[in-house]
Amino acid sequence: MIRINFQQIPEQLMSCMMQTENHINSLEIMHEKQLELMRFYVSQINQCAYCIDMHFKEAIVAGENEQRLYSVSVWRETSYYTESERAMLEWAESITLLNDNAEQQQAVFLNLSQYFNIEETANLTLAIIQINSWNRLAKSFGFEPGSYKVSQA
Repeated sequence: MIRINFQQIPEQLMSCMMQTENHINSLEIMHEKQLELMRFYVSQINQCAYCIDMHFKEAIVAGENEQRLYSVSVWRETSYYTESERAMLEWAESITLLNDNAEQQQAVFLNLSQYFNIEETANLTLAIIQINSWNRLAKSFGFEPGSYKVSQA
């Protein structure tokens, strides 16, 4: 049920969110399909139906394949992901759930640092925080899933 639709979101809030989104999209953290894979996975963790629909579609357009998207919730049990993608997914999970103790989070960070330098890690972390923010807005405001269309600007 829609509680607040896109047109009702205060302009300054959307401006702030979009400025951050545009910044993230301008970075070269990783290939766009991997970024969409991460966004899709975080949206699954947060059970945000609107964002799952959106990022599934965006990932397909970015070149991701359906098998990897369908399987991302069980990424540890498959061989479809590279070691750097596994590190990224584990970092995204750790930041999203925030239930790791300090030792666990350090181990996840050290694994990630094998594939991403400090600047890439910081930017990836911002991207993870941003999708978590979008998930929380979409769920709180009751955005309706299913009608998202990928804009190919």
